[in-house]
Amino acid sequence: MSDNASHDSFFALHHGLPRQGPGSDATTRRLLALSGPLPERPRVLDLGCGPGRSALLLAAEAGAEVTAVDLHEPFLAELRRSAADRGLDGSIHTHRADMGALPFPDGSFDLVWAESSAYAIGFDRALAEWRRLLAPGGTLVLTECVWTTGEPGPEARAFWEQHYPLRTVTALSSAAVGAGYHVLGSFLQPEGDWAEYYGPLAAHADAADTAVPGMAEAMAGARAEIAMRREHGSEYGYAGFVLRPADPRWRTRPESAEEASAVRPLVAAAFGSEAEADLVDALRRDPEAWLPGLSYVAEAPDGSIAAHALITRCLVDGAPAAALAPVAVAPAYQRTGAGKAVVRAVLDAARLRGESLVLVLGHPEYYPKFGFVRASEYGIKPGFEVPDESMMALVLDESVPVPPGTIAYPAAFGV
Repeated sequence: MSDNASHDSFFALHHGLPRQGPGSDATTRRLLALSGPLPERPRVLDLGCGPGRSALLLAAEAGAEVTAVDLHEPFLAELRRSAADRGLDGSIHTHRADMGALPFPDGSFDLVWAESSAYAIGFDRALAEWRRLLAPGGTLVLTECVWTTGEPGPEARAFWEQHYPLRTVTALSSAAVGAGYHVLGSFLQPEGDWAEYYGPLAAHADAADTAVPGMAEAMAGARAEIAMRREHGSEYGYAGFVLRPADPRWRTRPESAEEASAVRPLVAAAFGSEAEADLVDALRRDPEAWLPGLSYVAEAPDGSIAAHALITRCLVDGAPAAALAPVAVAPAYQRTGAGKAVVRAVLDAARLRGESLVLVLGHPEYYPKFGFVRASEYGIKPGFEVPDESMMALVLDESVPVPPGTIAYPAAFGV
């Protein structure tokens, strides 16, 4: 059997499917929400768009101008027909191209979008090569198959090692941070996202004509994949990642052992008093509160410390959580992005350390930029009176149940 027959039969089996990988409109909307505020008419590059389910939604609901890229021309033709039927043909432009050799100029897009397609060139290569396409403040959105257990069984491991080696959400998040991105959000996609893909695919396989050269092999491959999911679906899943390149103006890192003496005057200057600096020193002395590696600094261009952010342990009705406080920016660097850079960096570090919930008492117009919402939405409250909108929570790992209840801060906070 020729390679052409295998190729043609594979695509024949997949023609007419609403999706070419696990996903749903709900997941697309959730990824879009995690991306944060967008321009009035965002420029979106949808890579490996297939028949364009995501492209259609982004054009219709986000008002996006979408450049939809795929190597398979019949998918692009299907998308053009769907866009015309919905009156979106002026908002969606198809382009036949290899996602590993994209012809677009640097900084061309506000969103680079790749649902169920980055595997074609690999997650790490996608991080490296697609970053240049993002405009300042732009966001990379992709979904990827991941291990959902640290010890997958031999059958699942053998299957995926043959097709596409998997990593965990934490490992992929670490790769993204190492490649110079902040993780704005990540989540495991619901089981229904698999059903939206495998249900129609199974129906196509059942109805396919095995007399067509290569079709029997394509059907067998599809059925083997569906059976693997049915029997070992608890070991792997699909996950969404929303990533933004770090601000290149600021080098962020954990503070060194020698920098505590430099952090103190910065905190005092930022708050105009010694009280917050005393708080940081007291937290340093509390082994039950201090979390190694979660005291972060942003360096100014001259190498001095421009900003500091600290995360320490707190409890919610006895369950461990993390508290972001204080965040301090040297007066000379306030309103320059240094504070935002150091907050994103320490949140990344908390995510990679395995923290699942971060709480902050702060300005209700500032911290939602990082994904924080009212803590009361989770049934979480402080043990003292504060405006509801000022007590906020950020869930970093949705696989861990969020504990409702009253926050217990370290003694150093005096509350």
